[in-house]
This record gives sequence, structure tokens and C-alpha cells, in this order.
Amino acid sequence: MTLFLRLTKSILVLGLLWFATAHAQFNNKADTSWPKQAIRIIVSFPPGGAPDILARVLAEHWQQNLGVPVLVENRPGYGGNIGADLVAKSDPDGYTLLIGTVGIHAINSALYEKMPFDPVKDFTSISFLASTPNVLVVSKQLGVSNVHELIEIAKAKPNQLTFGSSGVGTSLHMSGELFKEMAGIQIRHIPYKGRAQSLPDLVSGRISMLFDNLSSSLPLIKAGEVQALGVTSLKRSHAAPEIPTLAEQGLPGFEAVSWFSLMAPANLPTAIQRRLNQLTKRALYNPEVKSRLLAGGLDPSPGSPQELSKLIAAESRKWSKVIKQSGAKVEP
Repeated sequence: MTLFLRLTKSILVLGLLWFATAHAQFNNKADTSWPKQAIRIIVSFPPGGAPDILARVLAEHWQQNLGVPVLVENRPGYGGNIGADLVAKSDPDGYTLLIGTVGIHAINSALYEKMPFDPVKDFTSISFLASTPNVLVVSKQLGVSNVHELIEIAKAKPNQLTFGSSGVGTSLHMSGELFKEMAGIQIRHIPYKGRAQSLPDLVSGRISMLFDNLSSSLPLIKAGEVQALGVTSLKRSHAAPEIPTLAEQGLPGFEAVSWFSLMAPANLPTAIQRRLNQLTKRALYNPEVKSRLLAGGLDPSPGSPQELSKLIAAESRKWSKVIKQSGAKVEP
């Protein structure tokens, strides 16, 4: 009887070892079987902005390492919701990805009356990508050189000054709403389909001001075509340390940073999520890439999916309060 029990125990142990080995081999196979076809990175804004820049950096590096085409598709409109909805409704196979933004994942659900997707439940977090301060830039025709002068004009002419943005619900729009609230002024919001469409109107003086990603506005600022008044981060940007913060110009605590992430449809297999996270870190920690992004005003800081999910939750709470206080709402 004792010998029988020993044999039975040995067989069970061997069986468990075989199962564990087979399971590990299956998982390793799953890790290496992706990708087999082209990968699409959806950017929910027009070409040229920070989300587009980051998507093309990833596409370039992934294509070199994966041996499959990596395509960047721009699907702008509806505050980023059009592109995000496309990804949310795609198969969770790792072949359709999204450059997430603070607008899509932390602002729009509180701003829009109806959303075609859930910004949290319908996505798998992969990695934080980068952040950039927004910058308040004004038309040179306005004739102001600092935030104090701008606020004085706005108070003297309520609802006569205008601020543009890259769309309703974007962090650029919300930066303007936060500015209105903290400065105690009334200025009219003019939404555009993307930042590229708003800049000519700013340069020509058709709109008074706009908040833009610093990384996108730096060339115009350096060329002297627009006047930069302040950045929206709590500290000055190393990319443009000569531009003061709004917080140090009479608006203490003012902070509205644009951030970008890599997202996939919900229920993405863990093996693919892990692989994408590793690929993203490898691309953005590349010294040449990091240096190039920093010089352009983008601060790359890839991390874990869990860290990204916590950030989205915290940012959602913050911007929900701002939207509620501003009364901003978008009808379907």
C-alpha cells in the first residue's frame, strides 16, 4: 500500500511538472507569435501635433525591431472621440492601438452629454508616453507682453477676446476654461478641428489667444510670430526656461499639463500588453530619441500599465471638478 501511494504521488508530481512546462511553452509561444501583420497606431488629431510626433517615433522604432509595417493613421474630430471610438471597437489583438490623451481619457466623459465608448472600461492601458506643458500664446496684434496685461484687457472687454483650441474637451480647451475661472474673466472659446487650423488665425489676429502644446508652438515662438505669455506647468520648462509659468504671474497653483499614453482595446492578452510595454520603453528610453523629444518640449516617461491607470483616475477627478465649475457641456 505504501509503495502504491508513493508511485501515485510520483505520477502526480510528474504530471504537474509536465503541465507547468507545457503551460510555459504555450505562453512563450503566445509571446513570440505577435506580430504577424501590420500594426496601426491611431492618432485622433491631425498631423503635426505632439500625439502625432509620438506615434511616428514609436512606428519608426517598432518597424526596425518587429519586421512588420507600423502605420500611423490620423482620425481627427469630436475632441478625439472619433479615433478613440475606432480603437475601442477594434479586436483586442494588438494590431490597432491608440495614442491616448488627457482629453480622451480624463476629460471627455465629464464634458460630453453622450459618449460612444467608456474611456476606462473599453481600453487596456499599456504605457504613459510623455507630457508637455501647454503654453498661453497671444496674437502680436493684441499688444500685451505678460499675463497681468492680458487679464486687465479681458476684464475691461468681457467676452470680446477669444481663445482657440484644438477641439472641445482637449486639454488645450480645458486650460482656457481653468484660466477663465482662476483669472475671473470672460473670454469666448473658438474650437478648431486641430491646432494646425487655429495657428494661422492666431498669427493674423482673428483670434486673441490660444493654449497650445509647448512642443508644437516653440517654432512659432522662436520665430517671433506669436507672443508666449506663460506655461501651464508648476515649473518652467527646460525646453524654454525663459517663459514664466502662469502660477508665478498671479495664478498660484495653475497647472494643466498635456499628457499622452499608449492604449489598446479592452481585453488585450497580457502577453501582448507586456510586449508592447517593453517595446515602448525601449523606444522612448533611447538616448537619441529622448534628447530629441526633450529639446522639442516633450518629456518622455514611459512606465507600467498600473501607473497609467492610476494617473487616468486622478486626472479624471481633477478635470471633472473644473468642468462642473465652468458649466462647460457639449451636446451630442
